[in-house]
Amino acid sequence: MVTLTENPRPVTTGSGRRRRGAGARGHSWLAAAMLSPTLIVLALVVFYPLVAAMRESFYTSGETLDADGFVVEGEQFSGLANYAGVVGERFMNAAFNTTLFTVVTVTLEVVLGVAMALVMNRAFRGRAFLRASILIPWAVPTAVSGLMWKWIFQADGVANALLGTEILWTAEGVHAKFAVIIADVWKTAPFVGLLVLAGLQIIPHEVYEAARVDGASPRQTFWRITLPLVRPALLVAVLFRLMDALRIFDLPYVLIGPRKHSVETLSGLIWDEATRVHYGPASAYGTALFLYIAVIAFVFVRLLGADLLSDVRGRGKEAVNAA
Repeated sequence: MVTLTENPRPVTTGSGRRRRGAGARGHSWLAAAMLSPTLIVLALVVFYPLVAAMRESFYTSGETLDADGFVVEGEQFSGLANYAGVVGERFMNAAFNTTLFTVVTVTLEVVLGVAMALVMNRAFRGRAFLRASILIPWAVPTAVSGLMWKWIFQADGVANALLGTEILWTAEGVHAKFAVIIADVWKTAPFVGLLVLAGLQIIPHEVYEAARVDGASPRQTFWRITLPLVRPALLVAVLFRLMDALRIFDLPYVLIGPRKHSVETLSGLIWDEATRVHYGPASAYGTALFLYIAVIAFVFVRLLGADLLSDVRGRGKEAVNAA
């Protein structure tokens, strides 16, 4: 008597396994071939300059004296001598200014960007005009923005006229820090608002209708529904702004000027050393800045972006299983 099973197990032959193995290898080679142009461009644009800068940080150039007192020209291996400036007063001041600008500007930009996104997401007459007006500062080049704010912050400029003061905003001091922070927030807060708006657009309206039926207040709706659902887009915006603010250079340079102690950033310090043909110290400072940004990005992703990365991996696995 023959018994039929409901779910017979498929029989896999050796030739079938070999065909699947050959197909997997073929897909791997195809993926490698398609990614190779991108990897080549990254190697030429990113990895080679990075390796060259790290190598240059161990050398000094120009005229130096050897042990016998003779003048030696060209590059000379100096070991870690260029990195001694990393613990110097000027580098620490530039690192403090960079960190201060990053923390203050990103915090203000997140608050203002979320507020802008909430306003732009509402349905009312003239919404398109309002969106275009809010995004104009982001479209203005940084150099042009710096010149405009330099005119505003002049001794006889608009800022002092409105405040009724005679503050020297573009001179050394704490007012120069305020000027850079205000100009940077004005320019880049719309960028955060744009990314948050994109996250708000994909939230279903049924969620808000259900919250309204349950009697949730606007504050509860924002903290319990809007903010958690828009969190992935907000994390991406904050990460981009962190990496961009840590290498700020052009706005303080145009607005306040070079070699200003109160607003000198790490990028400004690197530029100053390079323009004075101190390529060794400039490369050492650039390597330190690269490591600083890498550590900040790693810590940010590990602490705040774990849910975002796990969600992306989960969607990738679902797409693979569906295929």
